[in-house]
Amino acid sequence: MRGLLCSLLPMLLLLLQPWETQLQFAGPRCRTGPLDLVFVIDSSRSVRPFEFQTMRQFLVGLLRSLDVGPNATRVGVIQYSSQVQSVFPLGTFSRREDMERAIRALVPLAQGTMTGLAIQYTMNVAFSVAEGARPPEARVPRVAVIVTDGRPQDRVAEVAAQARARGIEIYAVGVQRADVASLRAMASPPLDEHVFLVESFDRIQEFGLQFQRRLCRKDLCAEGGHGCQHQCVSSPGTFHCACNPGYRLAADDKSCLALDLCTEGTHGCEHHCVSSPGFYFCRCRAGFVLQQDQRSCRAIDHCSFGNHSCQHECVSTFGGPRCRCRGGYNLLPDGRSCQAQDLCNGVDHGCEFQCVSEGFSYRCLCPERWQLQADGKSCSRCREGHVDLVLLVDGSKSVRPQNFELVKRFVNQIVDFLDVSPEGTRVGLVQFSSRVRTEFPLGRYGTAAEVKQAVLAVEYMERGTMTGLALRHMVEHSFSEAQGARPRALNVPRVGLVFTDGRSQDDVSVWAARAKEEGIVMYAVGVGKAVEEELREIASEPAELHVSYSPDFSTMTHLLENLKGSICPEEGMSAGTELRSPCECESLVEFQGRTLEALESLSQNLAQLTARLEDLENQLATQK
Repeated sequence: MRGLLCSLLPMLLLLLQPWETQLQFAGPRCRTGPLDLVFVIDSSRSVRPFEFQTMRQFLVGLLRSLDVGPNATRVGVIQYSSQVQSVFPLGTFSRREDMERAIRALVPLAQGTMTGLAIQYTMNVAFSVAEGARPPEARVPRVAVIVTDGRPQDRVAEVAAQARARGIEIYAVGVQRADVASLRAMASPPLDEHVFLVESFDRIQEFGLQFQRRLCRKDLCAEGGHGCQHQCVSSPGTFHCACNPGYRLAADDKSCLALDLCTEGTHGCEHHCVSSPGFYFCRCRAGFVLQQDQRSCRAIDHCSFGNHSCQHECVSTFGGPRCRCRGGYNLLPDGRSCQAQDLCNGVDHGCEFQCVSEGFSYRCLCPERWQLQADGKSCSRCREGHVDLVLLVDGSKSVRPQNFELVKRFVNQIVDFLDVSPEGTRVGLVQFSSRVRTEFPLGRYGTAAEVKQAVLAVEYMERGTMTGLALRHMVEHSFSEAQGARPRALNVPRVGLVFTDGRSQDDVSVWAARAKEEGIVMYAVGVGKAVEEELREIASEPAELHVSYSPDFSTMTHLLENLKGSICPEEGMSAGTELRSPCECESLVEFQGRTLEALESLSQNLAQLTARLEDLENQLATQK
């Protein structure tokens, strides 16, 4: 058997040699100019092995007639049956030898005939820039050569029309059993130049010669008469006009129009763009100078020239340098010199009581027994008093999360004007909706900072509005000594402040009355849909001093001044008043002293009354 093969091998080589020779296309190599060429080869099971070998030889011979190179003709090859396989894309090889090696190693797929699928792949993938095709704006012709021997098993007309619409020129080559109607549906017009039908694979070289002659037609640009104003670009059998940079092709496809590069919006000029044919440049507004990037502008620093003569500061403007004085000084009419000013008379200082000018600045003063607020302008005596304050905050779903954050901020503004300390004002917070939750009791925090931090950490409850339940909780629990309230014997004012945005879902009258009976001074703050009748029922008398209302959460800060003047205790509880336990020795001595003074006063009054009675008795005796 081995001997038989050895004897047949030379004979086979002799048989193949004529194919190799026959398929070399005569003539010099065709210089087609730039071209993207993709061969779409049918390798279905109907193509016999020796026919597929003939097709490989045909491709090799045709390659040798082309001017192959990255800037000339780029070649890609795909084969298809029931699937599509890329043999090599357009951008893979730049040498003919590498292409021939890949074609000779080609193995047929030997399945069905899905020509429509192959055209779809050619259009979407093979001619993409990612696969090596030149971009559409380069206007390099795109040519697809489809070689098939049978009838497609899918639809080709629609997808072929899409490919032609994208600028792909299609040659349809049918061999032996090919369906002529399918070939005509695939090919580009005119059909007599793009549809080829050959009797067998061994005669496919006839198409190769015709195809070569079409690609190698003379250069129409070189013959003249093309009419292109700027450039003529030659393609196989045709040409098109192109314009120099900065111009675009006119509607006649021959003459060129200058582009206004500034109107395209990509110039990057910070101020002004000035267009000229083929280029543009940037320009700055008055008072600015163009920077090194030739796009951005920088203001001219007139002060850096050193000739401004300003006594204090120089400010550079578009019109030139301008002098400015430091704080506490006014610019004199000469525009350069500065004079010290009394800021209290020259500015809107905002001091609530008194402004004191101190050279370049000023400070605010408050009257005796009053204290300057954190804003450095307003005065308050509330920091001198002592109060047990419980805040009842509505956390129902009608409030909404963003408004609940405004409520917390409002509560912290109230805390700002209180003297929060264990001996001064104690603050507790209760949130209510369908249930009641003590966020922190009166005795937990000893500083305003701690209270404000705890307020910000409160989480929104949502659900219903049970204001009556909240009032009950306040009366029964919030003002108990266990929750941090001070004993009643110390006479520390107890204040409850209810904040709500709507009508309660339960009765408030019983526990509102109970709170007032317990000596709790009640304030009611309503926002939005709060019911005035209900607010008045909650609040202490007179209602004008204990009820506040704001139509909107964002505008409720104007209520602060009213609350500030109402919640703060009277002068009788101001600074210097000591809160002592009645059981302390000093308190007993003071109580005894005051009692003796009262008894002595009563004795004197009694003696005077006795003397008058005796005088009356004497007068009556004399009359008898």
